[in-house]
Amino acid sequence: MIDYNPKEWFRYIFYFQKADTVRKLAPMIVLMAVYSAVVAYVIIIYFKIGANNDLKNISLMHSLLGFVISMLLVFRTNTAYDRWWEGRKQWGSLMNSSRNLALKVNGLIGPEHAAEREFFRKMIPNYAFSLKNHLRNRYKPDEFEDSALFAKALLKTNDHIPNQIAAAIFAKTIELQRKGILLPEHTILLNNELESFTNICGACERIKNTPIPLSYSSFIKKFIFTYCITLPIGYVFSLHFLVIPFVMFIFYILASLEVIAEEIEDPFGEDSNDLPIERICKGVQTSAEALLS
Repeated sequence: MIDYNPKEWFRYIFYFQKADTVRKLAPMIVLMAVYSAVVAYVIIIYFKIGANNDLKNISLMHSLLGFVISMLLVFRTNTAYDRWWEGRKQWGSLMNSSRNLALKVNGLIGPEHAAEREFFRKMIPNYAFSLKNHLRNRYKPDEFEDSALFAKALLKTNDHIPNQIAAAIFAKTIELQRKGILLPEHTILLNNELESFTNICGACERIKNTPIPLSYSSFIKKFIFTYCITLPIGYVFSLHFLVIPFVMFIFYILASLEVIAEEIEDPFGEDSNDLPIERICKGVQTSAEALLS
């Protein structure tokens, strides 16, 4: 995620970063410019069709459909942003649950149980990093910290790694209760945080694995395409060759909204507008270190 100051207007008007839609849509924008130029040349120069032709009435269709397409794109963008914000709330909950778990373990397990404290100190951040990599469909062994009571060699890398780590943390909690280090009421006290890990994982998987329905996404793309390729025909009589930058700009606006929605509806990747989950994982690690070291 790119950090920026939203109060700086002029800087970002003329700033184009790597993920900007202008860069992504540049080939299509150029193609629309060529197409518009060909249409304008054929109608104005080659066939010399005058402004009194019935083709000029196509612009009325764009006036009527402009409101419809704007409503569709607003709904599309809001739906995608809701998914982005829901993902941010889930990772914020993971940060809070991790801190609360470390805080409670610090108070319940004394310094005389150094191995057990080290286990929680390392396994709590391990869960955050493993969830991040799980949502990106990868496994990074270098981000897993071994402890004296649990090593990465015990993980089955082809299975659900966050679940394995959550199961190990829960099993260790029950073991400490059986040994008398934790009382039964202490286990109940820790259960909310332990349970929240799996709930957060499930919520993030739901966001990632349930994209917008194909029919809806396909319809919007077809609508934008049809709307834009008919623009030169409708407006060439009033704008002449100025229809070229006009169509380029309209296509850029409409297609950019769809591209932005596509990018943020899966907020767990590594795109510029995705969530800062790397930073959140490091924050979990820092908190666990500070509370349990």
